[in-house]
Amino acid sequence: MSLASVILGLPELEVERVDRNHAIAVYAKPKQRPCCLYCQHPRIRIKATYLRTLKHTRQGNQLMTLYLTTPKYHCPRCGRYFRHRFKGIRPRFRASEAFRLEVFESHDGGVTQAKIRRTHLISEATTERWYQGQCRQRLSEMSNRPCPKVLGLDEHFFTRKRGYATTLVDLRRNKVFDVRLGRSEASLEGYLRRLPGKDNVKLIVMDLSETYRNIARTYFPSATIVADRFHVIRLVNQHFLNAWKDVHPEGRRNRGLLSLMRRHAWRLKPEQRENLQRYLSDYPALAALYEAKQRLNELLLLKNLKKKTARKKLPELLELIEQLRHTPLRRLAKTLTSWLEPIVMMWRVSKSNGPTEGFHNKMEMMTRRAYGFRNFENYRLRVMTHCGWDGIINRV
Repeated sequence: MSLASVILGLPELEVERVDRNHAIAVYAKPKQRPCCLYCQHPRIRIKATYLRTLKHTRQGNQLMTLYLTTPKYHCPRCGRYFRHRFKGIRPRFRASEAFRLEVFESHDGGVTQAKIRRTHLISEATTERWYQGQCRQRLSEMSNRPCPKVLGLDEHFFTRKRGYATTLVDLRRNKVFDVRLGRSEASLEGYLRRLPGKDNVKLIVMDLSETYRNIARTYFPSATIVADRFHVIRLVNQHFLNAWKDVHPEGRRNRGLLSLMRRHAWRLKPEQRENLQRYLSDYPALAALYEAKQRLNELLLLKNLKKKTARKKLPELLELIEQLRHTPLRRLAKTLTSWLEPIVMMWRVSKSNGPTEGFHNKMEMMTRRAYGFRNFENYRLRVMTHCGWDGIINRV
């Protein structure tokens, strides 16, 4: 028994002959007659036959073309007519599903449409149409997914005309859950109301955005809000640098001093620490702010603490915030007080919005590669295809 049909990936075919000239031509027919599609009658007769020509994968550098002898059947019981259905070949298509998936995988892997036109003998428009079709099919399969248990919420820039977009990331699987246009509660209200499985969300990681906090409290009442550690540390450093500018504007413009001020004290070399202390000795108020900033950063960088340990550290954090109220960093103290509970949750939870920021870098590269997107649905389709799943289709 010939294994040619198994090698082709179409085991229901009986290969009659194979011609190899400039390309590979495979002539095949069905192995057996099926039952009636409508009444399941086992005895049907062949009314007529016709030849189907379609592309099917590539072997080496040669394109394989299938010539299928396709019967047209007639059922004597119900009197209906139907054509033979081949597994892996859709009706009225001139390429098998394996060939369409091969083109999709090649184009998704970075092969240009012009090169696919030369290797697979299809036009650029056909490649784009097949690619978009596979992306929409995959997106429709993901549309009814319930919300993840750990959700990352952040914004990113889309276009000047359309503004910003909101990214929702599954931080357990490190996949983009969805991308929606807008970042205000009014623009996201319709989507969030229809979102299935909102009660599944247990943690929401976000930056210190009041808008997103209101959205989380309104539409995800069962979720605990966790502040993103990177944004909290950056906020502390920004307030400290602004206070430094008010104390000594000339020192703020010194790049060497700026680099030393931004770093954590425990990461400075002995020589760098001496230079910094020599500068701070001339400004006692600034030295006190610097010391408070370092103590605050040490507390904020703690993570994976047990409940008892977190309770012991909380009075120290509250005392430090109270001290900042009587310094030029009073606005920072006010913000930290407002976000105290999400900040304390950073000690208990190690999740952060790092994967979300990484996906934003990928989205920016997609936009550059496409020379910009005008249609947000096309942009969302591309983002979900590259960042919302693994890019591999395991079925035919």
